[in-house]
This record gives sequence, structure tokens and C-alpha cells, in this order.
Amino acid sequence: MIRVGIDPGISGAIVVLEDDQPIEWFSMPTMMVGKANRVNPFDLSNRLEYLLRGRDQVTVYIENVGAMPGQGVTSMFSFGHSAGVAFGVAGALGHPVKFIAPGVWKRRASLTGSDKDAARSAAILRWPGWQVLSQKGRGQAYADAALLAVYGD
Repeated sequence: MIRVGIDPGISGAIVVLEDDQPIEWFSMPTMMVGKANRVNPFDLSNRLEYLLRGRDQVTVYIENVGAMPGQGVTSMFSFGHSAGVAFGVAGALGHPVKFIAPGVWKRRASLTGSDKDAARSAAILRWPGWQVLSQKGRGQAYADAALLAVYGD
């Protein structure tokens, strides 16, 4: 079974798991649209199509982002845009998509009420040889995407 976890957003990540083991991962591809940095749907589509071609039983899990207190309108639009692009790309490639609220996958992963870096720590314990997790910022995005895919059901 192939699970694709997508932590949407400009600094998000995509992780492809096979039998719950990370086999491919990359940062959310972006491009400039005017003065704004946006998810690059062409690059995302090409990468996912290449990685998932010929694979059966693929499910895409996208974190169901929502407004948070203190976030501005521009950042929320950007976040929603990113999730929408990921949803559109996955759907166009013919893969089923499940939106998972952060609280749901974090509760299932026993991360409720913990600090932001707890997901990275949990991922390091689960996949100790996955070196990209040692990078604090980037590692957090990969950990979130991978754990979202594992605990999405």
C-alpha cells in the first residue's frame, strides 16, 4: 500500500510511504506568482505522477488546514491555496484523497498537547535511519507529512 502525506503550505512537504516506510520525500515545490510565493502545480503534478506511476492502492492524505487565531488573511489564503492545489493535483492524477485535521492525526499519534517539535521526535523514534529528520525546520515538515499519512486512517 502506498500512502502520500502532504503537509500543505509553502514550507510544507510531501512524503511517499510504502508499507509505512518513507521511500521518497521532497519539499513543497513553489514558484513566484507576481510577488507571492505559491505552490507550483506543474512541478507537484510531474513529481507525483513520476513517483506513483504504475503503483496500486495509492491514497493521498492532506492536512486539513484551517484558520488559526492571530494569522493574517494573506497567510490563510496562501495556506488554503496550497491545500487546494495539492487536492486538485492528486484528484487529477486519479488518486483518492483524504483530508485529515491536525488534531485527528496528532491524537492518533499520541502527540496531543505536545510542542511543535514533538512530531519530529516521534518520527525520529519511528524511523531512526531517516537522516532528513535531523534538520529542525525541514525535518518538522517531513515528520508531519509522514505521520499524517501513517495516522490518517
